[in-house]
Amino acid sequence: MSDPTVSPQYCIGIDLGTTNSVVAYAAIPTDEIPVRDQSPPIQLLPIPQIVGPGQVESRESLPSFLYLPRDHEFDSLRIDASNLPSGECPTSFPDPSEGVVGVYAREQAADNPQRVVVAAKSWLCHAKVGRTEPVLPWQSPEEVRKVSAYDCTRRFLQHLIAAWHAAFPDAPIDQQQVVLTVPASFDPAARDLTRRGAIEAGLNDQFVLLEEPQAAVYRYLASTEGSWRDAMGRGDTLLVVDVGGGTTDLTLVGVDAGDGEHSGELQLVRQAVGKHLLVGGDNMDLTLAFHASEKFREQGHDLDPWQSTSLWHACREAKERLLQVDGPEKHSISVLGRGSSLIGGTIAIDIERSQAAELIVGGFFPKCSRDDRPEMNVQSGFQDIGLPYESDPAITKQVAAFLSDHLSVQENANKVTHLLLNGGVFRSEAIRQSIESTIGSWFDAPPQTLTTTVANLDTSVAIGAAYYGYTKTSGGVRIRGGTAKSFYIGIETAGLAIPGAPRPLRAVCVAPQGMEEGTQTEVPGEQVGVVVGSPARFRFFSSTTRPGDNPGTRLDRWTSEELQESEPVELTLEMPESAPDHAPDAGPQRRFVPVRFESRVTELGMFELWCHGVDVDQRWKLEFNARESGS
Repeated sequence: MSDPTVSPQYCIGIDLGTTNSVVAYAAIPTDEIPVRDQSPPIQLLPIPQIVGPGQVESRESLPSFLYLPRDHEFDSLRIDASNLPSGECPTSFPDPSEGVVGVYAREQAADNPQRVVVAAKSWLCHAKVGRTEPVLPWQSPEEVRKVSAYDCTRRFLQHLIAAWHAAFPDAPIDQQQVVLTVPASFDPAARDLTRRGAIEAGLNDQFVLLEEPQAAVYRYLASTEGSWRDAMGRGDTLLVVDVGGGTTDLTLVGVDAGDGEHSGELQLVRQAVGKHLLVGGDNMDLTLAFHASEKFREQGHDLDPWQSTSLWHACREAKERLLQVDGPEKHSISVLGRGSSLIGGTIAIDIERSQAAELIVGGFFPKCSRDDRPEMNVQSGFQDIGLPYESDPAITKQVAAFLSDHLSVQENANKVTHLLLNGGVFRSEAIRQSIESTIGSWFDAPPQTLTTTVANLDTSVAIGAAYYGYTKTSGGVRIRGGTAKSFYIGIETAGLAIPGAPRPLRAVCVAPQGMEEGTQTEVPGEQVGVVVGSPARFRFFSSTTRPGDNPGTRLDRWTSEELQESEPVELTLEMPESAPDHAPDAGPQRRFVPVRFESRVTELGMFELWCHGVDVDQRWKLEFNARESGS
C-alpha cells in the first residue's frame, strides 16, 4: 500500500490498449509552482520485453498479446539481469510460466495462433462469456492452458509496472500519481475488473480511471499550452472519434463558460458518449485476411482454419506497416504450408498499399449521408473468434447514428464545430481525408480538425493521461461531465404469478447522466424490498440517450435502444440478526427487507448503489462487480 505521507514524484499515464500498451510519464516539479495550462516534458517509458529466445529489447510500446509457451520453452524465455537494458531485474518481473507478453507473443500469433491470446480487452467487456473464466485462447485445443480476460489484464499491467520499477527503482509506482485509461463505452463490470486487476498487479487504490477519448483531448490540450482557447469558443462542440484495435469510442465535448474562480474562462464539458462499438483494427485485419485468402485461392491454395487464423495475425502486421506515413508500397504475407508437398515451406502473396487503403476506406469509412444508419444484418464472417462484432462495420454510419442520438438533445442542436481523430488507423492520409470529408458534408460549415502529429497517434492516449495527472497537481484545464451514462435498477413488480410468464419489470433511475465523481445522492420514491439471506439476481441498466432522467424516475416500458442491460450481479446479501419477515410465503431463509437507496460515484468513476435498511440498522453495497461474491 502507498504511504500517504510521501508526495508523488511522477504523473504516470497508462494506455492499456487492445493491440498495444504504452506508458508515459512527467516529473512533478518540487521547487516551483506549476504554471496553469503549461505542459511539462512528457516522456515515453522504454518497456523491456522478449523479442526472441534469449533476446530482450526495450520498445516504446508493449504489444497486448499473451503467448502461453510450452513447458520446454520456459528457460529460454526468462528475463534475467544480464538481459535487461537497465542492468537490473526486479523480482516482480513476471515469470514466463504465467505467459509471455509483448513483441515475441505478437510474432508467435502467426506461427502458433492456438497459444496466443489476442483482444483480451474486448473479451473483458463481453458479458456472454465469463470475463474471469479461463476460456482464452478462444477455441484452442484442450491441451493448451487457458486463461481469462481478467488474467490477461493483470498480466499486462504486471509487465508494465515491472518495466517502471526497472527504470525507476527509487520511485515505487504505488507512490506515484497514476492514470489508467479505459474505453468510454466500457460497462461498469469491465471498469471494475480493470480496477481490481490493476490493484492486484501492484497499483494502489488511489489511481484514476480516465476515458480514452478524454485522454486524446488532453493530449491535444497538452500540445497547445492554453492556446486551444483561441481555436475554440463558447458554444462549440468537439466530436472525438477514437478508433482502437478492438473498439471505436465516440464522444462529444462542449465548450462553455467557467464558473467560480474561473468564471468567464472557457471550459470543456463532456456531453455524450456513444454505445460500446466492437469494431476497430481487429475487424480491419480480418478484412485484409479475407482479401488475402482470396488471392491465395487464386493461386490454388484453399486455407484451412489453422492457416486462416495465422493469416489474420499476419495481416495485422501488414496493415500496420502499410498504413505508416512512410510505409512500403507493398507488403508480403506468408503462411506455413499444410499440404504434403508444402510441409515446412510457406506460401506467400503481396498486398499493395493502395489495395489496403481502398479496402479499409470502402469497408469502414465509406461516404454516407447524415441520415444513413448501420445495417442490422449479421456478418457471419466475424464469428470465428467469438466476439460480438458490429454487424455493420461502417464507422462513418455509426458516427451518423451517434450524432442523431445526441446532437438533437443539446442546446446547440445541430452542429459539430471541431473534430479530433485518434488511433493508429488515422496515420493513413486516405482514411483521414475520407472521414473528414464525410463528416464535413453533413454540416454547412465543415468541422475544423484538431490535430496532434500523426506520429503520436499510437501514444497520444498515454501522453494525454500523464498530462491529465499533471493537471490534478497544477490546476490546469479539466474536462467536466461526470458519468457518461444514467444508471437504473430493475425492480420486479408485485402481482399474481402467471405460468410461463415472468413478472413485469420496471426500471428506476438511481444515478443521472453527468453525476460527478466523488458525489452521492439519495434516490426518492417508494420503499423497495431487497432479498437477504439467500441467492438473488440484481439487474442493472444504463442509458446514454436519456440525459433528462433524475434519481427516482420510473420507467414501465422502454426499448433496447433506450436502456441497455448490464451483466446481472448474482450474490447473497447478509441477513440482519433480526429481520422482519415481509414475505409470509418466502420461508425462514428468504426475506425481503425494505430499503431506501443512495447512489455514489467514487473518485475512480465507479458506480455504487447503497441499500439502507428502513427497519434494521444495516446497509448493503451493490456494485457492478463481475462474478464477485461480496456484499
